[in-house]
Amino acid sequence: MANRIVSIPELGAIAGTRVALGVGIGLLLADHVKPEKKCAIAWTLVAVGILSTIPLAADVLSHREPNQQKAP
Repeated sequence: MANRIVSIPELGAIAGTRVALGVGIGLLLADHVKPEKKCAIAWTLVAVGILSTIPLAADVLSHREPNQQKAP
């Protein structure tokens, strides 16, 4: 398993995208908001969550921990 190095700002951005996606999906499933507003807000949040995940995932997957050679 490859180790990845993720900075605190990157971790915050990843968490933010997960929150946007989760809130968007939650709004789509909720019945407490008017349908017109609910759909507009929810689909926007889902789109932001998905679209912002792609470059973040590519960035995280490209960062690898330097190989540390073990002493014999």
